[in-house]
Amino acid sequence: MTPETLAEKVLSATRDAFEALNLDAAVLPAATAVERPRDPKHGDYASNIALQTAKKAGTNPRALAEQIAKNLTSTDGVAKVDIAGPGFLNITLDAAAAGEIAGKIVAAGDTYGANESMAGHNVNLEFVSANPTGPVHIGAVRWAAVGDALARVMRASGAKVTAEYYFNDAGSQIDNFSASLLASAKGEPTPENGYGGAYIADITADVLKQHPDALDADDPQEVFRVAGVDLMFAEIKSDLADFGTHFDVFFNEKDLHDKGELDAAVERLDKQGHIFESEGALWLRTTTFGDDKDRPLKKSNGEWTYFAADCAYYLDKRERGFDKLVIMLGADHHGYIGRMQAMSRAFGDEPGTLEILIGQLVNLLRDGKPLRMSKRAGTVLGLDDIVSAIGVDAARYALARYSADSSIDLDIDLWTRNSSDNPVYYVQYAHARIAGVLRNAADRGVDKGESYDASVLTHERESDLLKALAEFPSVVATAAELREPHRVARYAEELAGAYHRFQHDCRVLPVGDEEPTDLNRARLWVVDATRTVLANALALLGVSAPERM
Repeated sequence: MTPETLAEKVLSATRDAFEALNLDAAVLPAATAVERPRDPKHGDYASNIALQTAKKAGTNPRALAEQIAKNLTSTDGVAKVDIAGPGFLNITLDAAAAGEIAGKIVAAGDTYGANESMAGHNVNLEFVSANPTGPVHIGAVRWAAVGDALARVMRASGAKVTAEYYFNDAGSQIDNFSASLLASAKGEPTPENGYGGAYIADITADVLKQHPDALDADDPQEVFRVAGVDLMFAEIKSDLADFGTHFDVFFNEKDLHDKGELDAAVERLDKQGHIFESEGALWLRTTTFGDDKDRPLKKSNGEWTYFAADCAYYLDKRERGFDKLVIMLGADHHGYIGRMQAMSRAFGDEPGTLEILIGQLVNLLRDGKPLRMSKRAGTVLGLDDIVSAIGVDAARYALARYSADSSIDLDIDLWTRNSSDNPVYYVQYAHARIAGVLRNAADRGVDKGESYDASVLTHERESDLLKALAEFPSVVATAAELREPHRVARYAEELAGAYHRFQHDCRVLPVGDEEPTDLNRARLWVVDATRTVLANALALLGVSAPERM
């Protein structure tokens, strides 16, 4: 029995209790949920529905709980129901009902964990979005892991998700980048505010291969700008793809200007009544919607501001049919939240249409000491560095394992260690260990069969593992709802721990010449189900599930 099925039974038993007690069923929720109690002695699942509804119905919560418990106890699959405190329901399933989940997981395969909690939403998820002036640095690499995992989690929860990368191939940063390439080609020092390092020399050499006469052109810097940006961005795309991070759309800010979308956005905002002029400049009155000051859209010299492009880009997304826009930004962009949310409201959108997630810093450690980086000096710690240091799997797992709003000290020594204190190794080893058990079973001719007797799964470790397996869909749904894919990683570690304890205490295969029993076969179903869930959890993080280690 899944938690969702049990929750439906709890609600049905509550409806029957309301009818028996002549209470108004209109106060009942459309759906309810059950939770695993912290102490296993309190049963398999708990519900507070009596406490939630008794006061609204004008009755005593414990009296209501007693009636619900009476109804639930007569339900198939429920062994007993205890009432705790003022009306908590502590529910214990019988072994057969609890063990059914293994068969359902095996049958579902790689779709187990999928849910419909975000069905009907069309989401634009923008992340990384680094301008092509150098390799993807460590902060953006974090978004590459977290953003890609979040896209997977939301898709698994029924949402239609478009992963999008927004970039700008113009502006002062690009000017400094192209000037740096030109200086490198001439053998001159890096210009002030320019970029240095080996990658500048590499890009310069590649530009000169494509354009041997670049230095003789009428505008050499323009040649290096166009070719250099193309080469740098091609490298960024390739590196992200090799990292397992995929984008559906690469959107260039220049297109907004070329298509007149900035004018269209201002016109829309003007119709909403939020545009005003002051000292020759055009402004959006964002203070109406809680911003700390109004924001300029066009300067007195006629130049557009970056915020004007933000407005046009937002409107472009909305007109492409997205009902929810999620943007991931670095720690230095915290001040953007107020103005961006105010802009969304100025367009007439409801709160929640736009979500801005701020990621915190990543500190890469070696021998306990932080590695320093400077993009301008060329000492960039980026995607290649972290992948070469710990590998793609460990990098993706490590960066997605923590809440994005907390900083990370990522210790290279820990994440390359083949031991249980390395979280990704711990989870992958559990999957490989299971694959080994299933291979041994096949080699010995032990077949789990087409079905199994779930009632024999009565061991405490079996119960713990089965309950953990049953939680996976709700973990995925919660990770999607809260935009926290790290919950999947932490769940995978808990599941791996439950499996290791199970295998330590519960012999899966017969010994020697013993004939396989119903218990051996049932445990093989549990083992196969655990393999499925571990593989599915790792897949949501973009991490491989090895068969051998």
